[in-house]
Amino acid sequence: MTAALNAARRAADLAELADGAAVDVVVIGGGITGTGVALDAAARGLRVVLVEKHDLAFGTSRWSSKLVHGGLRYLATGNVGIARRSAVERGILMSRNAPHLMRAMPQLVPLLPSMSRGNRALVRTGFLAGDVLRRLAGTSASTLPRSRRVDAGRASELVPAVRRDGLAGGLLAYDGQLVDDARLVVAVARTAAQHGARILAYVAASDVTGDSVRLTDQRTGESFDLSARAVINATGVWAGDIDTTIKLRPSRGTHLVFDAAAFGNPTAALTIPIPGEINRFVFAMPEQLGRIYLGLTDEDAPGPIPDVPQPTSEEITFLLDTVNTGLGVALGQQDVIGAYAGLRPLVDAGEGRTADISRDHAIIESASGMLSIIGGKLTEYRHMAEDVLDRAVESRGLAAGPCRTRNLPLVGAQGGAQSVGLPTSLVARYGAEAQNVIASATCELPAEPVADGIDVTRAEFEYAVSHEGALNVDDILDRRTRIGLVKQDRDRVVAVAEEFVAQVR
Repeated sequence: MTAALNAARRAADLAELADGAAVDVVVIGGGITGTGVALDAAARGLRVVLVEKHDLAFGTSRWSSKLVHGGLRYLATGNVGIARRSAVERGILMSRNAPHLMRAMPQLVPLLPSMSRGNRALVRTGFLAGDVLRRLAGTSASTLPRSRRVDAGRASELVPAVRRDGLAGGLLAYDGQLVDDARLVVAVARTAAQHGARILAYVAASDVTGDSVRLTDQRTGESFDLSARAVINATGVWAGDIDTTIKLRPSRGTHLVFDAAAFGNPTAALTIPIPGEINRFVFAMPEQLGRIYLGLTDEDAPGPIPDVPQPTSEEITFLLDTVNTGLGVALGQQDVIGAYAGLRPLVDAGEGRTADISRDHAIIESASGMLSIIGGKLTEYRHMAEDVLDRAVESRGLAAGPCRTRNLPLVGAQGGAQSVGLPTSLVARYGAEAQNVIASATCELPAEPVADGIDVTRAEFEYAVSHEGALNVDDILDRRTRIGLVKQDRDRVVAVAEEFVAQVR
């Protein structure tokens, strides 16, 4: 089947389901976990429906650091299992599933006078342990280079804004970086659709049991009941809305957005150890569209779960104060051009800091037989999906083949992009599909940027609607592209996005 998601396919899928199409698995939640479950199920030959009451990647999955961690921080707390599994899953993503959406990101820890000899040794030991972890996971040094020490000159080249006074070089390590987390979610969803899954955004689920769900089209208000052999709740931090017995302890992670020029257009992530911590850092990471994302906080977030969490002034101050210890020129709030926050769906472990709560996942079965997959982290989404699908196949007696996702390339990963004459940014976002983004466009001036100085083409806006399931302006600006993170840029391109959204009305 085609991997294209659009309004016409959505309408046809909804009509077939309302008419009683047979379904094996219903997945609730269109983030990285839910789309991963849908892909795993479809690849096993099951008839799958995924529903999401908002857009794909609307929740936590678009608010990450865009890092696919190798699990180094978990070694520091003695959680070898998560550390090794994270390293394995990182290698699978980088070499097999999504090499087109990932790159090795250099992380520079500057050796400044404020950093004690003991702390330097601790970081170096940790980086060496990360090298061992990488080798144990089977990831080659050509995919992720070995860690090393660099001199002050090289450190300054990598991060030109680094503090020079007393700089004795830096410690350099590498981790996996996504071009964008929301793009990964869409690629997983489209690959699931290619294998026959019905991917339905703006469809809410209610009255959920282990074998039935009521679906409501958020665009029309029409509802119908759907039966299935298994129902899987993959709504992340909102899992308790579907199964009220589930107790989560959300933690908020905040990032600030800067123009890359504020950091001297670095090619490595400036990595500053948080004082008093042995496994936490603040990262200033080079990102697409000429931006730097600075994060990450880990704060308790009790109370009702908002659709779009907001950073607090205390978190903004903390991030600025911490990164400024490693910069030659102090940055202030006037340099911040955007900000975002996301909530981690941590399994409630009672008292203690959220930073110390395990990032492991859990599978919970409700009294009606519905399965919920909670906790976990983006890096392990594929493993989490395999785990809950194995449980569903066994408990519900589903006739399914073995898990295939370990070696399954996502849309755009195979074939190699014909990149001659194409913008580098286009190839980075679409991989082997880059040529088709331009070739399939029917709009005027498809290769032209949507606005001066923004390296997103008009064809990409059209492709978001024709192939990636975007149904409104926010889908295009906030999730298919990340232009919307900076209000000034967003305002410049809203009219262009409206031009393409008009095609789906």
